[in-house]
Amino acid sequence: MGLTLRNARHAARVTLCSSYANVMLVFVFLGMFAGMRGWDSSAVFMLNFLAIFPLASLLSFATEELSKSVGQTIGGLINATFGNAVEMIVGITAVTQGEINIVQSSMVGSILSATLLVLGCCFLAGGYGKDSLNFNVDVTGIMSSLMIVASASLIIPSALYSTSLSQTPAGDDYILSLSHITAILLLFFYLVYLYFQLKSHAHLFASTEEESDEKRELEPLFASIVLVLATLGVTVCSDYLVEAVDGFVEVYGVSRAFLGMIVVPIVGNAGEFAITVNAAMGGKLDLAIGVIVGSTLQIALFVTPFLVVCGWIFGQPMSLRFNPFETACFSLAVVVMNCLIREGRSNYFEGLLLIGT
Repeated sequence: MGLTLRNARHAARVTLCSSYANVMLVFVFLGMFAGMRGWDSSAVFMLNFLAIFPLASLLSFATEELSKSVGQTIGGLINATFGNAVEMIVGITAVTQGEINIVQSSMVGSILSATLLVLGCCFLAGGYGKDSLNFNVDVTGIMSSLMIVASASLIIPSALYSTSLSQTPAGDDYILSLSHITAILLLFFYLVYLYFQLKSHAHLFASTEEESDEKRELEPLFASIVLVLATLGVTVCSDYLVEAVDGFVEVYGVSRAFLGMIVVPIVGNAGEFAITVNAAMGGKLDLAIGVIVGSTLQIALFVTPFLVVCGWIFGQPMSLRFNPFETACFSLAVVVMNCLIREGRSNYFEGLLLIGT
């Protein structure tokens, strides 16, 4: 018992001292208290927005420690999965309430944030002071191909509706049925991709980098506990954040489209941002890109079709027919990402271009 308590105290001390951002953990309690007590919406929004950042730092630290025990492939999958927990929970809540436009905007925004902002920051942080950055072109090629398929699944329903069905009385029902079938296919693609990554072609995803001799600071059990607690904290704070959006928009006059496509996805990807940039700066670019593209694939091939199925179950018209602007943004982001990673090397200037875009 004494050994367990001593290990727990050591784990708590190491975790709290893992980053300077942990001094902002006070905002986690303030944000939750403000949300529960019904404070002014703008205050609830700002407090929970600030609370996300130390939680993201803890998420990054715990995932990195867990990756040392399970390897980079499984670690990258864990990173992507926990990084998208916020989008999943918020999306289910919004679908059940009929907020279809918010769900679609946040899905596109999450993909834009990952493929442009986060990937660009990784190239900039990891490539500054170096001639070039090299990474596994086989893995990125496979993931890029899946992103093209995911892009087509959004373009085809949107283009079909705009060109042929918009004036048809049964057009909406037809697109909804098409979306249900496509969602099932995308979920099947994702399951096969997991088998491909973890079983049949696991050797392609094995890191080509030298194994790190860095000492493990947290045991897998304590790393998992920190990971779960940080994810729960991010989820609760994100829920309060989204609930306070309307009040924040009224007070500051910020458009809902900007919050839905830019601000909320950036907050949702905060943990992923910290994980990948730290990995890129540490020379683990394959891990960083694996997390980014894996997270994007999860949004496109799992989270979005899963939410379509949820809408089907709850009787809500959640479909894959995004508006033309969102479809164009998503498609261009996929094209830009594919162009920059297809050769297996990059540099800090290309990272700056992605951030600017």
